[in-house]
Formats: sequence, C-alpha cells, structure tokens
Amino acid sequence: MGLFNRKAATTTAPATTTVDPALAALSGEYTLDPAHTSIGFTVRHAMVTNVRGTFTEHEGNLVLNGNDPGSSRAVIDVKIGSIDTGIADRDGHLRSGDFFDVEQFPMMSFRSTNAEQIGGDQYRVTGDLTIKDVTRPLAIDLEFNGAAKDVYGNERIGFEGSAEILRSEWGLTWNAALETGGVMVSDKVKLNFDISAIKNA
Repeated sequence: MGLFNRKAATTTAPATTTVDPALAALSGEYTLDPAHTSIGFTVRHAMVTNVRGTFTEHEGNLVLNGNDPGSSRAVIDVKIGSIDTGIADRDGHLRSGDFFDVEQFPMMSFRSTNAEQIGGDQYRVTGDLTIKDVTRPLAIDLEFNGAAKDVYGNERIGFEGSAEILRSEWGLTWNAALETGGVMVSDKVKLNFDISAIKNA
C-alpha cells in the first residue's frame, strides 16, 4: 500500500491519478508515541567496534494525505541532552562542547520536504536535518510496518528505517588519533528510526 507519492513514469499519455481507498483511510494527523518510538545511532569506535546510543526524549508528528500523497510531511524534534549510550562519562562528553554542546544547542530537528515510494512498502523521506547551527539535507529510507488499532482503541501506524550521515558536515568534528593508526570515532554515523505514531482524534 502506498503512503507517499510514487514517482511518475515518463509518458506522453495524459496523467491520471487513482486514489487507493486503503491509503485514503489512513489520511490524517498522527503524533509520535514516545513510549514506543526509538531514535538512535550507531558509530564505529576505535576502528574495531560499534557504539550504539539512543535519544530518550523526542516528539513529532506526521501528516499523511492519501488523496494527495506528495503533501504528506513529518516533523521530529529530539532533545540532545537525553542521549544515552549506557556509559555516563561518555554521555557527558557527547553533551559537551567537543560534540553537541547542548547548553547552546539543546535540540536536533528534522523537517521533511518530500516523500516517495521506492518499491513495495519501502519509502524515502527527504528533508532538512538541523544539528547545532547547521542545517543540511537528509534522506531517510523507511519501511512501512503497517497500521492497526491497539487495545486502547488508538489507530497506529509504524515505520522503521535508517540514514547515514557524516557528522563532520554538521560541525561534529572532535576526534583523537590512535597509536596504531586511524581515529577514535568514525565520521560516518548511522541514524536509526523505529517509529510508532497514533492518529489524532
């Protein structure tokens, strides 16, 4: 089932639009459920292993328009100070001026500008990611996990996906050289999204 706009093939025939009734039924505004949504990251550490972390405080909303899928949009705000890698000292360093500088830049935000189906239940949402005082484009590949009504009567939809960034492009440049060669922290960071959203009444 398509949730966002599909790329139109080049053709000389008049364009036609067919609305999927199941898609149209999902139209509406949704709020991210923080208890069942995870936003995190994976980054290579010391060239040999991965460090994983999550941001435990975030909020956002989705607007799905089944009659005009191209107008669907997403907004997500993340409180950087809620970063949790499982080690307090490391979390403190990440909050410091060496990395996120949460005292001056407490939030990370994403504002979508476009969405498209890339095959089956696979989608690509593009938009603007802001970290610190830098805003750059980001494409997030997502899989639509389905829609259901939960035991409390809430209408839910779910997505999971990921994106890769170079942290240096957002001003996150701190590093340390290793005696054996290489650096302490990889420039490449994988962002991970597991989203559950509830339809607004």
